[in-house]
Amino acid sequence: MSLSREQKLGGIFAASAYSLWGVAPLYFKHIDYIPAAEILLHRIIWSFLLLFFILLALKQSDKVLAVLRKPKTLAWLFIAAILLGGNWGLFIWAVNNNHMLDASLGYYINPLLNVLLGMLFLSERLRKLQWVAVTLACTGVVIQVITFGSFPWIALTLASSFAIYGLIRKKLAVDAVTGLFYESLLLLPIALGYWWQYADSSAANLLNNSWQLNSYLIAAGLVTTVPLLCFIAGAQRLQLSTMGFFQYIGPSCMFVFGVWIYHEPLAVERLFTFGLIWLALLVYSVDALRFNIRRNRQSKKLA
Repeated sequence: MSLSREQKLGGIFAASAYSLWGVAPLYFKHIDYIPAAEILLHRIIWSFLLLFFILLALKQSDKVLAVLRKPKTLAWLFIAAILLGGNWGLFIWAVNNNHMLDASLGYYINPLLNVLLGMLFLSERLRKLQWVAVTLACTGVVIQVITFGSFPWIALTLASSFAIYGLIRKKLAVDAVTGLFYESLLLLPIALGYWWQYADSSAANLLNNSWQLNSYLIAAGLVTTVPLLCFIAGAQRLQLSTMGFFQYIGPSCMFVFGVWIYHEPLAVERLFTFGLIWLALLVYSVDALRFNIRRNRQSKKLA
């Protein structure tokens, strides 16, 4: 397959991944009468089973068993699993409790926070425009806190938990599918324990549900795993800097859904913060595009 066709295919996979993440709130809204904790446990359990069969089909048992011989890696995967589970749970709760705009803001902030964590923990140097972007984002949050007296804790918790999770996974030599399988496996006892001891909604007993409702609950595994597989397929064919231009699809979908479908109030302080974050992302994207063009020119000269 030619390089250009591979890149086009990578773009399709990347756009699919971020679009699926973007429309996921519509799925969670459809079952918003079920407590977020119960939706989360279904997400963990069915993701684990789906990933188990995917790894069997791909004959990746050697990779899975290799992680068992690395207790330090398992410990870090457990920390990553707790962060991921917390992120999933808060996201579901936010969407189903009319905080979709806060979730959108969080995932707009996330790429800027990734840049900042790269500087602090991976010895990455920020370029001038990256500094401008991070400063604009921080200014938006600080002004909201000082001027309007509201702290965007949902957005910042979602952004920081996912950014720290990404940092941990970046440092671990574990591929995405195997890593997510172990994260689901490590969360599985907690999910099963909660289901057995504490889940008390009308949908907790699958035997009492309609097949339609059980289908929606089991689909939580697909909602989690399919976008990840598309993301992996895209990342294998595209540079990460190129992948970055697709990451605004998700929060943009959430913003549109929150404002025009679910009519969440767009208060002045929230709109002001969004404005500065959007400006920061524009600066960040321009810098990434310039850096990408410059690097490609240098590569052609060396070829």
